[in-house]
Amino acid sequence: WVQNGQYTNCYKDRAWVESLCPDPETCAKNCHIDGATVADYKETYGISTSGNELDLGFVVETQYGTNFGSRVYLLENEHSYKRFHLRNREFSVDVDMARMPCGLNGAIYFVEMDADGGLSRSKGLNKAGAGYGTGYCD
Repeated sequence: WVQNGQYTNCYKDRAWVESLCPDPETCAKNCHIDGATVADYKETYGISTSGNELDLGFVVETQYGTNFGSRVYLLENEHSYKRFHLRNREFSVDVDMARMPCGLNGAIYFVEMDADGGLSRSKGLNKAGAGYGTGYCD
């Protein structure tokens, strides 16, 4: 969640709120990213772990409405995304499709991102980094 510290959204209805984010520099000063707890991930996004298993719920009913889909990023450590070097190598995963409703797409894909979540290229504007999921672009 991107908010101004007073619980006002900085991003609403698919656009940056003009009064808080007229340009990237002002937006970086006015807004910050809230992290989510493990309980928040389960209750809001249907994401949970058990041992080496990751469970992604696709449709989650919350008090605020219905949440469709979830997305997670694998971290190498607290500050860096895990980098995979797969040339001439295999990556395998087991997927249980038993609860996946008909007509929905379940996919796993790789997207190249800066390992630091864009910190080094942000000219000081991005203070969150990979640990908060920044730097995603596809």
